[in-house]
Amino acid sequence: MPTIFIFFGFRFMFYSNDHDPIHVHVIKDGSEAKYNVKPMEQIYNHGFKKHDITLIESVISENEEIIIERWKEYFNKR
Repeated sequence: MPTIFIFFGFRFMFYSNDHDPIHVHVIKDGSEAKYNVKPMEQIYNHGFKKHDITLIESVISENEEIIIERWKEYFNKR
């Protein structure tokens, strides 16, 4: 499970067998959300509260290029 980064305890990652479209999983304290990156779209949320979702979406938006670059590097999509 490659971790892209950890921000305030939220782990932004993808699974080693993930698939297109480019997306990110966010995990913290037993909660998990999944987002497509571009355009940003929540796929699911299991346990995060509204204020957590606001922070998660802000982090994804601000780091979109990094997330996409790490995905391409890991899955050899260059």
